[in-house]
Amino acid sequence: MEEKKKVVYKRVPVNMDEISRLQPQARELEEAVLGALMLEKDSFSKVCEILKPEHFYEKPHQQIYEAIQSLSLRQEPVDILTVQEELKHMNLLEEVGGPVYLIRLTENVVSTAHLEYHARIVAQKYLARELISFSMNIQGKAFDESVDVKDLMQEAESDLFELSQQSLKKEVVQINPIIDEALKRIRSASQRTDGLSGLPSGFTKLDEITSGWQNSDLIIIAARPAMGKTAFALSMAKNMAVEYEIPVGFFSLEMSNVQLVNRLIINISSIEGEKIRNGKLSQQEWTLLDQQLKSLYDAPIYIDDTPSLSVFEFSTKARRLVKEKGVKLLIIDYLQLMNASGSRFGNREQEVSTVSRALKALAKELDIPIVALSQVNRASTNRSAGNNASPSSASDAKRPQLSDLRESGAIEQDADIVCFIHRPEYYKIFEDSEGNSYIGKAELIIAKHRNGSTGDVRLRFDKEYARFRDDDEMDYSQYGKQSAGAGGSFYASKINDNYPGAESSESDPF
Repeated sequence: MEEKKKVVYKRVPVNMDEISRLQPQARELEEAVLGALMLEKDSFSKVCEILKPEHFYEKPHQQIYEAIQSLSLRQEPVDILTVQEELKHMNLLEEVGGPVYLIRLTENVVSTAHLEYHARIVAQKYLARELISFSMNIQGKAFDESVDVKDLMQEAESDLFELSQQSLKKEVVQINPIIDEALKRIRSASQRTDGLSGLPSGFTKLDEITSGWQNSDLIIIAARPAMGKTAFALSMAKNMAVEYEIPVGFFSLEMSNVQLVNRLIINISSIEGEKIRNGKLSQQEWTLLDQQLKSLYDAPIYIDDTPSLSVFEFSTKARRLVKEKGVKLLIIDYLQLMNASGSRFGNREQEVSTVSRALKALAKELDIPIVALSQVNRASTNRSAGNNASPSSASDAKRPQLSDLRESGAIEQDADIVCFIHRPEYYKIFEDSEGNSYIGKAELIIAKHRNGSTGDVRLRFDKEYARFRDDDEMDYSQYGKQSAGAGGSFYASKINDNYPGAESSESDPF
């Protein structure tokens, strides 16, 4: 006879005190709110953005509020009689307690003066119940060994993010304090010698068009692969953190933090990337590297290289960076590698749309610019001006457009600024129709600018150093190489001539 297997049940610890507790609720306030809504004319408009039917703890209260909501949306009067008729129409009148209960609700109202305050308490009790439900759900799944912990963490993060967003809605503000804030910013901008109202990118022509990166803006920097998106972002981060001492957060979803810093070292030292990677530097180059690295040490650049970063995890880390490190700008490399794990989507386009909307919402919440790099689809690469086209026409045909943004039109919609990086040299187009060289040149195409003008910015791209700089900016890297053995004094003197106040190579802006 086959031996019967003994079934062993795992004991899950249960806190009986928590089970026996009453859920957070405010029954008397729920009654006061419903009574006031049936007594005071047009009072629903005061609470319609605060309360939803599910915010009420008592089921009858939810149904009564639904009836009031339906009447108000149809712009019909709300009082005891109309609510009674609406509940009859919904076949819910007896279920909520009949006409007697509706009368009782109005009789218990002492004053309607504090309607909004009472409504907010009701909404807060609902959020407390949701938090309890959320925590118990996560706790139950955590005990289930078949559930992947990483997936559970992303689900928890997503649910908690959505719950937190419900309490972050801003109220309507009378215009006076907004005018005061606008004037404050105008006065602050007027006192700046650079003429900017936002954060300088370090690229002169770009800053002239944008007046600097503005707080609460979502900025998209888009390009095809190998155009230099990461190089541009690193050049900008170096400009801002080293030259202007602006704290910058850099989220690299594609490259490791060491790879990223290696590219920064190449950028700032003007030593070829191959030599930095294999370490085969001459004595002069070692001396130069030692000199130029001084400007990177203690630079307020904070790097996070978490792969497959979810937008919810990014939001948590971003808030911490702003609060603890005073970060003024965030860079994401790049947007399409970010996900919205924990939520279900019909396709990738919907997920990318959710990510871009969340980034814009976060930029507004933190009141800082967020720069997100983005891929461009193949449409621009496949466009052709024809066999007999001039070099200028051929270059124009390859210029990316807003419709080329990859995977989602929502990116264009959510962004305040959309810029494209275009390098004709990459497409073997080496000069324009007038014979001007495209070699080592790049265009930053400002295709969308919600609060200003669009236009093109000419930049110089030093391919061997993966570095962008102003087109008319002199390159002192050769001076540094020539004088490295002698302590770089000639290089330092050139910097001092062109950047007053830079007393040594420690303040090298490149």
